Amino acid sequence: MKGASDERFDYVIVGAGTAGCVLANRLSEHPANRVCLIEAGGWDRHPFIHVPALVAAAIAVPSLNWRFLTAPQPNLDNRRIPVPRGRVVGGSGSINGMVYFRGQPKDYDDWAAMGNTGWSWREVLPYFIRSEHNEDYRGSPYHGIGGPIHVTHIRNPNPLNAAFRDAFASIGGFSPCDDFTGPNPEGYGLRQGTICRGRRCSTAFGYLRPALSRPNLEVLTNALTTRVLLEKDRAIGVEVLVGNTTRRVYAERETVLCAGSIQSPQILMLSGIGDADELHRHGIEVRHHLPGVGRNYHDHLAVAVLMETRNTQSYGISVRTLPRSALALLRYALNRSGPLASNVFESTAFIRSTSGLDRPDLQVVFQPARRNRGTFPLPLGHGFAISTVSLYPRSRGRITLANADPRTPPVIDPNLLGEPEDIAPLLRGLRLARRLFAAPAFAPYRAKEVAPGPSVQSDEELAAYIRRTAATVHHPVGSCRMGMDDQAVVDPQLRVRGLSGLRVVDASIFPSIIGGNTNAPVVMVAEKAADMMLGLPPPPPFELDRQSTAGRPARAEEEAYGH
Repeated sequence: MKGASDERFDYVIVGAGTAGCVLANRLSEHPANRVCLIEAGGWDRHPFIHVPALVAAAIAVPSLNWRFLTAPQPNLDNRRIPVPRGRVVGGSGSINGMVYFRGQPKDYDDWAAMGNTGWSWREVLPYFIRSEHNEDYRGSPYHGIGGPIHVTHIRNPNPLNAAFRDAFASIGGFSPCDDFTGPNPEGYGLRQGTICRGRRCSTAFGYLRPALSRPNLEVLTNALTTRVLLEKDRAIGVEVLVGNTTRRVYAERETVLCAGSIQSPQILMLSGIGDADELHRHGIEVRHHLPGVGRNYHDHLAVAVLMETRNTQSYGISVRTLPRSALALLRYALNRSGPLASNVFESTAFIRSTSGLDRPDLQVVFQPARRNRGTFPLPLGHGFAISTVSLYPRSRGRITLANADPRTPPVIDPNLLGEPEDIAPLLRGLRLARRLFAAPAFAPYRAKEVAPGPSVQSDEELAAYIRRTAATVHHPVGSCRMGMDDQAVVDPQLRVRGLSGLRVVDASIFPSIIGGNTNAPVVMVAEKAADMMLGLPPPPPFELDRQSTAGRPARAEEEAYGH
């Protein structure tokens, strides 16, 4: 593959993750733009990346994952919580769950209300539409056809998804949702994934791969960015470490950090950009005092109810299902169909867990497979699980440096459950999950609860279970927050405040977390950033009164549930 033979470019992009691959494509569409994309990991060739059902196996491959850990979390029994981040072309989009979700419309209106002009729901929705090729909602103005990212429902979802649907219907108070990326993403149902003909469709696949033949795009892999090069108050490129060799790559127009919510602030601080006290502590020369760098870090926290059963309907490996597993391997090898073409997380719900809320505060994630307690990446035995995700935590943490060595991971302190009220949605979520599993729809499977376990009933016992087992769902955001106040790191154009020639384009710029999975919103951010960098006018705001023609899935609901 290509290497950065010419060390001078118009644009230098740090991080070939979800955002970086989008920018590399859009900026290099213009032949006069010389673009260099720098990635610390290698190419996305590992087979586990591309088979949707092997998502847990991909995360477990050390060469694909930075394998970060948080600092000990005092409100989670001093546990260090895993924070997997992709160290590979495609970034975390090469090892994530392939879930496609845009967030709640009010999330973006909140951003705009904070002073971030151009970031309202009406203004960002056209970028979501531009990026997608949606196979299921072709009659809907809310969806795109012909975009780089393929989006689809799982073609043959596990029949247990129908039990999840019927359980929600039976307990009452909730409605089905036909389109979780439409005008009203609330309720329960099947959800879509970024899957193309039975394989993962990351931005490396959808955006970068078609651009690799362009002579004006260079990709430098296995290159760790150590700092941004500054000339007075202007970024002029980056310094990278390739093996034991230090190289400099210069940007004549702009340098863009797309290294994610953990490493974008780390690179800024290593470059002397950040809180002066933090930089002095590590002997780093202060080039630009920017106190918000690394602050406002937050993530979604989740807790699960785990069920086990002797019924073999769920995904899983057992002696009784060996013939079925062999058939699944054959189906995938022949035409990329069957269970291996599923990302497993096929159904979900977005609900309001209490009255008085203006949007869903809980995501209920159904997994029609036994959750392993060990480290084996595929489900052994049979069962199913519900994880409930608190969507809008109040707790805020911080990314700081461990030392001035760029090879040392930063200190990740999300301050999980730092605000006492953050535990309440998780408690409500556990009780809801138990109600669902107690519904008649799940009775034929004769499952037993193995966690928290039947003896765990009181709020105090459930809270202890949360502190003992809860983990994040790998949606870190906010550590280079967009805004106009003194704690903001970038302005609404994603330019680092007080400097020129430097932007940040990834989930770290989110002022606040969105109410769901973050991959698709990062694609949107990168699409919008590309227009800004190229000086292109934004598309007209979406006309929300078109929601009456939102459309329905191309396939009937019963067919979608495998009936």
